[in-house]
Amino acid sequence: MGKIIAIANQKGGVGKTTTAINLSGCLGVLEYKTLIVDADPQANATSGVGLDPKNTKNIYDCLINDIDPSELIIKTDNPNLHILPSHIDLVGAELEMINLPNREHMLKFALDKVKDDYDFIIIDCSPSLGLITVNALTAADSIMIPVQCEYFALEGLGKLLNTIKIVQGRLNPELEIEGILLTMYDTRLRLANQVVEEVKMHFQEIVFDTVIHRNTKLGEAPSYGETIIMHDAKSKGTVNYLNFAREILQKNDLTNIPNEDKKIQISDEL
Repeated sequence: MGKIIAIANQKGGVGKTTTAINLSGCLGVLEYKTLIVDADPQANATSGVGLDPKNTKNIYDCLINDIDPSELIIKTDNPNLHILPSHIDLVGAELEMINLPNREHMLKFALDKVKDDYDFIIIDCSPSLGLITVNALTAADSIMIPVQCEYFALEGLGKLLNTIKIVQGRLNPELEIEGILLTMYDTRLRLANQVVEEVKMHFQEIVFDTVIHRNTKLGEAPSYGETIIMHDAKSKGTVNYLNFAREILQKNDLTNIPNEDKKIQISDEL
């Protein structure tokens, strides 16, 4: 049975979609069958793996029209990576779901039908704490929180953590925090180092060891409809996300990689 991880933060521009597609891509390359669920109406994860959101059946049909997700899932160029696409129509789904019984469980009911087919299901959430995001947290086994290494890094994080507590108390008592991932780290900026120290001081063991560096290839890859590992296997972004994938696997007891060998070293030339 696959593990469902929701990637969420109501603050935009922190690297949720970048993390969703590139973590999933690396897990796929490491031969773990992975499904991306694009739960964001902007559909950036869908276009980021090379699909046109306008031309595909999508998660809206799954939630509103009760179509089996197995009929909507699409294979990508990575043989172990599939995606349940999104569409701008998802904006209206929250209004259409508002009067439904079990409205917070609609995504869970859908993913339960395909959960056994995957090792990991990664949900890319929208930058909000609306009903679709609540659905994602209700369906998930854990939540991963990307935090940008900038001044307002912790802004709104308290509100997200409060939402997690509410979901745990009322909808999904099994929901755990997978961890906090520091993103967009720039070694040249003193502020970035201060943010890293502050986040680790506040949240300690739930902060991942891996830090995602700023990297032009990470920004470039989606324009080619590729994950970073397919776009440039030698880039710093690929090394970061491979390290992160291996850390996720080790945290979930899915690998016997020794601690000293857990990280791939980044060459100064990258």
